Amino acid sequence: MHILPRSLFGRLVLLLLLGLILTQSISAFILLRDRGQLLYESLREHLIIRTAGIVRLLDSLPPAERQKMLPLLTSQDLHISLSDQPIAIPEPDRDSVLALELFKGQLLRHLPRNTALRIAIEGPLTERRLPPMHRRYLPGGGRMEGPWAYMHGLHAMARFFHIQVQLQDGTWVRFERGLPEQLFDWPARLLIVLGVLLASVILLSLVGVRSLIRPLRDLRQAAEGLGRDIHQLPLPETGPTEVRETARAFNTMQSRLKRYIEDRAGILAAVSHDLKTPLTRIRLRIEMMDDEELRAKTEKDLAEMESMVSTTLEFMRGSETTEPNQRLDLMALLESIQQDASEAGGQVYLSEQPIATYDGKPLALKRCIVNLVENALRYGGQADIAVEESGKSLIISICDKGPGIPAESLQRVFDPFFRLESSRAQHTGGTGLGLGIARNIARAHGGDIELHNRSGGGLCAKIMLPR
Repeated sequence: MHILPRSLFGRLVLLLLLGLILTQSISAFILLRDRGQLLYESLREHLIIRTAGIVRLLDSLPPAERQKMLPLLTSQDLHISLSDQPIAIPEPDRDSVLALELFKGQLLRHLPRNTALRIAIEGPLTERRLPPMHRRYLPGGGRMEGPWAYMHGLHAMARFFHIQVQLQDGTWVRFERGLPEQLFDWPARLLIVLGVLLASVILLSLVGVRSLIRPLRDLRQAAEGLGRDIHQLPLPETGPTEVRETARAFNTMQSRLKRYIEDRAGILAAVSHDLKTPLTRIRLRIEMMDDEELRAKTEKDLAEMESMVSTTLEFMRGSETTEPNQRLDLMALLESIQQDASEAGGQVYLSEQPIATYDGKPLALKRCIVNLVENALRYGGQADIAVEESGKSLIISICDKGPGIPAESLQRVFDPFFRLESSRAQHTGGTGLGLGIARNIARAHGGDIELHNRSGGGLCAKIMLPR
C-alpha cells in the first residue's frame, strides 16, 4: 500500500496542501488568540469605566432614588445590587492575585480617593457561590467549555468579576459581571475570509504545479514518440532556465540520433548496392560451370548467402523505414496474409472479430506478422491468428502447436542469429533474424512482442500495439 502519490504532480500537490493547511492553521490559531485577548482587554476596560460611572451616578442620587435606578443600569451580563454591609467574597487563589491587583489599581484610578473597594475575580478554578445567571460562564456551565476557550486564549483568564464599592454615605453597591457568550461565538466572517484565502492559495498552487509539471509531461511524450518517429518536431525551448536547458539537450540528442541513423542508412544502402555486383558476377560464373553437381552446390550456397545478406541488411535497417503511417483495415491485412499462406500450402486459421482501423505502416506490419506466421508454420505446422483490444492496446496473437521454446530461451531467440536448432541450416531454422526484425517493427510502432509457451503445447507470440 502506497501512502504517497506515485506521480510528481500528486506529491507536489500533497506537499503544498500540507504546508498551506499547517501554516493557515497556525496563523488562524495566533489570530484567534490575539482576537480573544484584545476582546478580553476591551471588555475589562469597558467594565472599569462603566463601574466607575455607575458609582458616581449613584453617589449623586438620594438613597430613595438609587433603588429605582438599578433596573435601568442592570443588563443581562451585569447584575447590580445595594446592601448596607459588604458580603463575603472568595479569597483569591495564588494564580489570580496578580490579575486582581492589576484590575483593582485600574478601577481605583477612576474612583474618588479613599474609596473602599473589594474585588474578587473568578477564574477557571473558582466557581463557588455564584448566582445561577452567571454559572454558565464557568467551566462545565455551558459555552465556556470546549476547545474554543483555548483557541481564543481565554481558558486561563478571569471569567467573572465580583466588585463591591462603598458609596460616600456608607452604602455598598455590588457589581457581578461575567464574560458575554458572544465572546465565544464562532467568528464567522473571519473564518470565511480565512477559508476563501486558503481556497485561493490552493487553487493558485494547483495551477502553478500543473504549469511546472507540463514541460516534464511534454518531455515524456516526446521521448515516447521518438521511438516511433525520429523525424518528429523538436521540443519548444521555452520556459524557465532548467526547462529550456532540458529541452535543448533533448533536441540535441534527437538531432544526433537522426544524423546517426541517416549515416547508417546511407552506409547500408551503399553496402547493399555494392554487394549486388560481386554476387551477380558469381552467379554468371556459376552458369558457366560444366560440373552439374558442383554448380548445384554453389548455387545453393549463393542463394543462402544472398538470403543472409538481405535479411542481415533488413535487420540492421530495422525501423528506419520511410513508409508513412496511414489508417489501415487490420482484419483485411490479416485475411490477405492468411490467403497467401494458404495458397503456399500452409494451414492458417483466423478468428474473425470486428476491430477498428489502426494507424500504422502497412508494409512493415505485414512483414512483422508474416515473420511470426512463417515461424509458426515452420515449427508448429499451423498458425492460429486472433486479435483483441485491451484498454488502449491492440493485441495480435499468432499461436502454433509445435514443441515450444525453453523458458530460459524465450528472450534469447530475439538476439541476432540465435537459433535453437544448432545445425545452422536454413531449411531447418532460417537465418535467426526473423523474430528480431518482427520485434524491431513492433517497437517502431511503440509496441513490443512477447513469447510464451501454451499450456496445451506450442508457442504463442503476441504483438502488442498501442492505440
